[in-house]
Amino acid sequence: MKLKTYLIIAFSLSVVSIIGFSLISLLISDQKIIQFDRTIINRVQGMETPLLTYVMKFFTYIGSAPFVIVLSLFLLFFLYKVLHHRLELILFVAAIVGSAILNGILKNFFQRVRPEFHRLIEIEGYSFPSGHAMNAFTVYVIISFLLWRHITSGLGRWTLIIVSMVMILAIGISRIYLGVHYPSDIIGGYFASGFWLTTAIFFFQYYQEKRYNKKQRREKNIS
Repeated sequence: MKLKTYLIIAFSLSVVSIIGFSLISLLISDQKIIQFDRTIINRVQGMETPLLTYVMKFFTYIGSAPFVIVLSLFLLFFLYKVLHHRLELILFVAAIVGSAILNGILKNFFQRVRPEFHRLIEIEGYSFPSGHAMNAFTVYVIISFLLWRHITSGLGRWTLIIVSMVMILAIGISRIYLGVHYPSDIIGGYFASGFWLTTAIFFFQYYQEKRYNKKQRREKNIS
């Protein structure tokens, strides 16, 4: 795929993400999304069972910062030693660290209080956007992006995408089920992470293409 196509796709997704996040944040600020949030929360928490609670706690754990840090260290080792990536390490670290920093900035800017309807776990801090949602979206999308070209079969690629989507959605839903986030927090987290990721990938692909073209010109001049 040519650089122009990559840049158009990344730019388009970035615009969609920032527009989506802006709309969600405006609806939250104007108190126009409360009914939507309550309806979704009631439906999700209406499915409560001891087994489902255990499952949701598991998903919320694997979306937590400690787990993401351990997973990231493992993936860094895998990318470097097994796949022999170098530049991709910078993209991966920038995506993970940048997402965490952006989440902290946004939470302190909006300062939305967490829901208090029916909490199954206790947690402190602000609610919007969801850190777990941003963690999940960032980690599994960047993994899919970096592993895509190493998977040649259609089945393998579809499996990668489906597993990533399930993990992202399950972690987001677990936060609603456990009563520590509004649905709009989760959606906002996905949009915020989507904006950051597409921006990071945009510059990464641009640099990769320029680097490749420079190498080609140098080899051509030598020959």
